[in-house]
Amino acid sequence: MPSLTARERSPSFRGMAGLTYRDAGVDIEAGDELVRRIKPLAQSTHSEHVLGAIGGFAGLCSVPSDIEDPVLVSGTDGVGTKLKLAFELERHDTIGIDLVAMCVNDIITVGARPLFFLDYFATSKLDVDRAEAVLEGIAEGCRRARCALLGGETAELPGFYATGEYDLAGFAVGVVSRKRIIDGSAVRPGDRLVGLASSGLHSNGFSLARRVLFGGERPASVHDRFNDRETLGDVLLRPTKIYVEASQIALAHDVHAMCHITGGGLPENLPRVTPKGLGMSIDSGSWSPDPIFDLIRGRGDVADSEMRRTFNMGVGFVMVVSPERSAGLVEAMDAIGEHAFVMGEITEREGVSFSA
Repeated sequence: MPSLTARERSPSFRGMAGLTYRDAGVDIEAGDELVRRIKPLAQSTHSEHVLGAIGGFAGLCSVPSDIEDPVLVSGTDGVGTKLKLAFELERHDTIGIDLVAMCVNDIITVGARPLFFLDYFATSKLDVDRAEAVLEGIAEGCRRARCALLGGETAELPGFYATGEYDLAGFAVGVVSRKRIIDGSAVRPGDRLVGLASSGLHSNGFSLARRVLFGGERPASVHDRFNDRETLGDVLLRPTKIYVEASQIALAHDVHAMCHITGGGLPENLPRVTPKGLGMSIDSGSWSPDPIFDLIRGRGDVADSEMRRTFNMGVGFVMVVSPERSAGLVEAMDAIGEHAFVMGEITEREGVSFSA
């Protein structure tokens, strides 16, 4: 195999003093500037349990002392092709909320209290202002979730991503007392399903939504007016709701199970939190899905079954409680600004059935 000669390896042959990391597409100074900007954002989310500061090799967080026999709970996720909307609209300040929400909404289903969050941001060429906007969203998501932004990783990968695009991933860690873990074992036939409204699509189903809305012979535009206050892009980019406060209140109402309605929708997620042999009967008329779902269904001629297993259909989180607790739980959710509704009940027949 041919090899470089000493002359070819010499700086004079290349006509320069020597290549740098910046020449290869990685700007260390830009990364340092981003870290400087991130520090106050992260510190605004810190609790008394955080030890140390951003910038070290690892983040440290103590376990709260008021939790008996603590069990750590973790979850990881990304944002998916919703990022394409952020790129097109050049709006990057809310997509970080989605990232936090998709992680913490999973771990709270077992009764956990979120402790901290870490992110991974990767791009072809680091735009410090854009990255800062993304991190501002992540910090806001952490504040809403009552957890600390403990650290993260920024990767500049020249030639790996399209110019102007980036990818996001993250994970959350929470804690719950072993004896207070919500595992669905207390669910019984006749228990009620209490739903909490979503803010829209959240962060699932965007591959289908984008194909329906922006593909075909007559594509819509993200700038089309959707309602009196929002464009179509505004509606699609609404950040995922974070249900941390709601889940903590539900624990005081003897909740039997909690479910994050994410990829797979109601039919695939609800069976994950209920005992084998039981099913659910859902009254589809007990809530009104956001009009964005009707638009997708109509433009794409998407079957109801496909809509239900792709999108949350207006329900972002579901709690299972005994019949006598359901009214009080709905009232408690309404008191904190959630739109709650009894949407069905647990049955003795496996599967999820829908009635109008």
